[in-house]
Amino acid sequence: MAGRRKRLGVIGTFVWDVIYGRDPRERPVEEWGGITYALSALDASLPDDWEIVPLVRVGDDLAHEAGRFMRTLRRAAPDAAPIAVPYPNNRVELRYYSDERRSERLSGSVPPWNWLGLKPLLGDLDALYINMISGFELDLETAQLIRHHYRGPIYCDLHSLMLSVQPSGFRAPRPLENVAAWCACFDLLQVNEDELAMMAPDSMALAATAFANGIRCLVVTLGSRGVVYFAAPGFDALSDLTRQPLASTPAIGPVRTELVPAERLRGTVDAVDPTGCGDVWGATYFSRLAAGDKLSDAMRAAMRAAARNVEHRGATGLAHYLRGELSPT
Repeated sequence: MAGRRKRLGVIGTFVWDVIYGRDPRERPVEEWGGITYALSALDASLPDDWEIVPLVRVGDDLAHEAGRFMRTLRRAAPDAAPIAVPYPNNRVELRYYSDERRSERLSGSVPPWNWLGLKPLLGDLDALYINMISGFELDLETAQLIRHHYRGPIYCDLHSLMLSVQPSGFRAPRPLENVAAWCACFDLLQVNEDELAMMAPDSMALAATAFANGIRCLVVTLGSRGVVYFAAPGFDALSDLTRQPLASTPAIGPVRTELVPAERLRGTVDAVDPTGCGDVWGATYFSRLAAGDKLSDAMRAAMRAAARNVEHRGATGLAHYLRGELSPT
């Protein structure tokens, strides 16, 4: 249809954060977290001919507030709205011990998607961004069904998939079972160093597994040091994306890998908040790939966005800040 905007589906979870330790002189900060960082980055970096379609569930206790947040996004589709479920929304208590190390305690019980509920929502999507914010958004079977039935590009940030929930609610790392099967569900994959350690002995081993199972680009985020990426032979943009049966002969040629340093903050910044930097990085990166950018250009844009996120506390008004605008009061 003439004038139709392309639709980017987003799977993740709204989370209400209580954050301690960003400044020991201050009281804890309460604000939106979870998928709101990625939604803000998508809103700031997608071109005008794309719109955001949230496939996001929220507990009915915070459904009104989540809907109000969605209405602040320019790129939200006219039909965009979080899906309220009759459960308490996910809430997370974060305690920072350094700029990059923290503990996390989860409460709430927003349930995962099942295939019957998700399938009707995928039909008109042009791309799909998945962020396993809680780690429970999808089980492996549902992810496999998405891969089998949905033909557009699929990006996944594995995020909390490698975190268990202790009886106290604290999250603790756990090894990921069926790494190859999970890799086979996506085209582009993002993990951080801690998540990598739960999947493979090192980044090269994970890249080998990922490429053997259909991943075209693997990104490992390194915090303040930047990211290292591994791109399959012949892959430099989403237009290069082809899906071949896993039994077929993989593409021949060198795997491209590079360490991309983080963007440095300019001048003196009073507010320094690393919360959501990985989400902002990945959402910006995939947005720019969807816009047609090459890998290197998309990664540079993602680095700039992550650096700006460090300067902004919380997700409220973040999209405006990432665009270089004044946040509404």
